[in-house]
Amino acid sequence: MDYDSELRLHNEVLRQACAIRPDERVLDIGCGTGQTTRDAARAAPDGSALGIDTSAAMIARARELVLTEGLHNVLFECGDVQIWPLASQHFDIAISRFGTMFFADPVAAFRNVRQSLKAGGRLVMMVWQSAAANEWSVAIQQCLAPGNVLPAVAAGIPDPFSLADPGAVERLLAAAGFAGTKFRDVREPVYYGASVEAARDWIGGFLCTREILQRLDATGVERALGRLGESLAKHQRADGVWFDSRAWIVSAHRP
Repeated sequence: MDYDSELRLHNEVLRQACAIRPDERVLDIGCGTGQTTRDAARAAPDGSALGIDTSAAMIARARELVLTEGLHNVLFECGDVQIWPLASQHFDIAISRFGTMFFADPVAAFRNVRQSLKAGGRLVMMVWQSAAANEWSVAIQQCLAPGNVLPAVAAGIPDPFSLADPGAVERLLAAAGFAGTKFRDVREPVYYGASVEAARDWIGGFLCTREILQRLDATGVERALGRLGESLAKHQRADGVWFDSRAWIVSAHRP
């Protein structure tokens, strides 16, 4: 299992929403191992794509995959978009697949992205809607922390739902200099693996899962994982374990 497999249906939705043209320069924010960056590079054979992520391991893997696929118009950098020295008015579009929710200073980050776009340049990003709207999140919390279904995110734990509120996001992007913010509702399931065992291993790697399990004693962990296995079994189909999810496609532009 990997993140690209989990989001296989979301990826196509984002690709269509971005509508990258053949000669465009693309910035991919929080690119992970670079699937969306490579897709952008293929969509812009006369342009280019730059992927940035804070994970050195993911960037190393992204560079390996570029060599394997023989793409020549794509680069990857390990860094934080919030402070990365992006060239001014260089990109036609900035994209992100669930990579913009974790900035320490979101206004500064999006301001840096905005200044890197040409006049009229587009921002297109996919972010999660609220935890309560996402079946996968509710199910994990109910299994691991029953009676405390939607706890506040613990200090120091990145919040994947920080951009869930449209009003707050519109104000945030306006403060960063963007205009014309729009939201599109995305309802696609997430894939957690071919079997219950694979899905349990995948979910076990989530930050939220690890944080909850660390609070429990050995007996509590055993019971929580047992409940999780039962929930996963209920969501297993012939083609694997799937959970409903809700996301936003957020689009805006530099005036």
